[in-house]
Amino acid sequence: MIKRNFSSFLLYALSFFLLWEWLRPIEQLTNTDHIETFIVFLFISIAGSFFHLKWIWKFLIKLVFIMFSINRLHYDEGFFHFSWLKPFGSDIANNIGLLAGRQWNDLSNEFRTLLFFILLWLMVYLIDYWLLNRQRIFIFFFMTLIYITVLDTFTPYSAKAAIVRTVVAGFAVMGMLTFYRIIQKEKVSCEPSFIRKWMAPLAGMIAVSVGVGIAAPKAAPIWPDPVPFFTANNPKDGIGGNGAGPHRIGYGTNDSALGGPFIGDSSPVFKYEANGKNYWKMETKDVYTGKGWNASGATPISYRQEDLVPVYSIPDTVETIKESARVMIHEKYRYNFIMYPAGIQKILTIEPSDPNGNRFLVDTTNERISFYNGNQKPIVPHSFTVDFVLPKYKAQDLKQTTSMDPSTHFYQKYTYLPEGLPLRIKGLAEQITAGKTNWFDKAKAVESYFGNSEYTYDQKNVAVPDTNEDYVDQFLFETKRGYCDNFSTSMAVMLRALGIPTRWVKGYTGGEFLEYSKDDSSKQYYQVTNNNAHSWVEVFFPNQGWVPFEPTKGFSNDILINYEAVGGSGSSNQQTTPPPVKKPQKDELKETNTVKDAEKSSDLKTFWGKGKLALKNNWKKIVLFLIILTLISVYLYRIRGKWLPYGVLLLFRFKKREENIGTAYLILLNQLDRYGLKRKENQTLRSYARYIDSFFSTREMTRLTAFYEQYTYHQNLPQGTWKESHELWENLIKKTIA
Repeated sequence: MIKRNFSSFLLYALSFFLLWEWLRPIEQLTNTDHIETFIVFLFISIAGSFFHLKWIWKFLIKLVFIMFSINRLHYDEGFFHFSWLKPFGSDIANNIGLLAGRQWNDLSNEFRTLLFFILLWLMVYLIDYWLLNRQRIFIFFFMTLIYITVLDTFTPYSAKAAIVRTVVAGFAVMGMLTFYRIIQKEKVSCEPSFIRKWMAPLAGMIAVSVGVGIAAPKAAPIWPDPVPFFTANNPKDGIGGNGAGPHRIGYGTNDSALGGPFIGDSSPVFKYEANGKNYWKMETKDVYTGKGWNASGATPISYRQEDLVPVYSIPDTVETIKESARVMIHEKYRYNFIMYPAGIQKILTIEPSDPNGNRFLVDTTNERISFYNGNQKPIVPHSFTVDFVLPKYKAQDLKQTTSMDPSTHFYQKYTYLPEGLPLRIKGLAEQITAGKTNWFDKAKAVESYFGNSEYTYDQKNVAVPDTNEDYVDQFLFETKRGYCDNFSTSMAVMLRALGIPTRWVKGYTGGEFLEYSKDDSSKQYYQVTNNNAHSWVEVFFPNQGWVPFEPTKGFSNDILINYEAVGGSGSSNQQTTPPPVKKPQKDELKETNTVKDAEKSSDLKTFWGKGKLALKNNWKKIVLFLIILTLISVYLYRIRGKWLPYGVLLLFRFKKREENIGTAYLILLNQLDRYGLKRKENQTLRSYARYIDSFFSTREMTRLTAFYEQYTYHQNLPQGTWKESHELWENLIKKTIA
């Protein structure tokens, strides 16, 4: 049996971190939320094993925590409102039947949570068994390494740091357990100095090995990557995939069922050289179904490379700036679709080139450009140069549009909404745009609305609408949490509800700056990855064409709009005389105080909201900080006998009264007890004092005890006694920390 001391505490702490490595990938790769709850459960379980609590107490503590967590996560009733126990019991009985019938997908979330807690409970039991009984943990250490490396290979989870943490913790635990096995085998008394002599070279060896492993150059892989073989025919590759669970971020063609979390992917898609960042379009969609987006049809047009690209061009009424960009597509890009900026005119010098002439196919319905060779076979492009124009809009021109002929096919197509769309969506849109008379002001009002603090940009905790639930309605009124698809779709649908033509656009943001071009100092290189996949909104203005808007929180599409030329906003040179200052009346003072109280309440709510948001975004750092703080506190408590006396000496150095001897003497007894000189039961103070004096070869404890007894029995001491007694007390305290 391993004794409970600092070394065993370190042993259990490292085991806890090994268990934590099993939980880290779960939040990223699955829909599991509130992972901190399960980490706390591991901490409580490990702590119970460390303190050698009786099995009944450990069982009750874990059971109460599990029930409390399930209640907090899945039930609205409070924990002590025991009405929730009956439906929970019925749910368990029903799910046991589902387990027997192998209906795994029908298990409820409450039962899944319970099973996960039970699994963690078993893992902690195995750790406790391996540590205390077997004193071997290699199997668990090896399984942990296999677990994280397999996830690193076949999933987006990056295990670089996890492997380092696991190796450090695993080898430290195995080294300590080896020490304990040798001690037991040789039947040697285990002194703290022996443990330190063993642990120092062990820590040094692990530190040097890990440092060399990190710093050393890495050889290239010998075998080919197996992931492409397994994922070559996997259709679930885009944000809009219909598969269960989180999707990998990136461009995909299926957007019929939006929603759900996605996994980040920093794989490069293309690099471009241009005179600044641009949004890059892949396609547009015009039919909102209540669950996602579809195209209303297909109108393919074939054209050759030297022709103008037949997409909806920017009208001549808009001033433009001519630009060009050179695009280099990554070798793993597998579509024959061309990414292009708004305002595209021509695609030039495309590779690979075909002697028979390259051809393009443009679907003018969704404006997707496909690339083919002379034999009409789809080809994945390698690089190309594109000419385009940047529009310079004038707010005055944009604000001219207030209506459009509703009988046209174009208007009906881009204002179409599904039957049964919840009426409160239109009601919210009308509320947001109240007082706005033109389409541009209404679009800007809806775009700005999503900057409200109620809405949160999130890639993980994103809901999927139920069968009878509308995707936009769920986001606007229920979850208010999502990513670009949620924000852009909601804006497009709200504007359509107001009778403003809109369409949904998919593509990429401008990417990240790489370097300045060596050939042309006015241009820069930008890298676009799957993480830059994005969606936004385009609003149609009859005299301006399709104008992009960016409702997604945290993103900005920097289109050029000149607000200075708006009519009716000119300044006047006439000076006005300020109105005379009136003395406020009582009613006005009351109203002012009420407003101030409301502002204070609003400030408190804002502060509380920011605090909750910061807690949610940084909970991992906070938990890690609390764990480190707990470890430091435990360590300081364990060695309090070494540092606490210094504080006591400093405290009593400034005390001058004789009655301080009572407190000082009791502190000395506690310090002697921590030092190892324990006072036996029923042992008198004089007998204990003689024992202390014989140990330190002095008579200071006996003399100090005499002063203490005199003070205890008579409640006073002769004047000036404190100086001598303080000197005796201080000498004895110092002996315990020598």
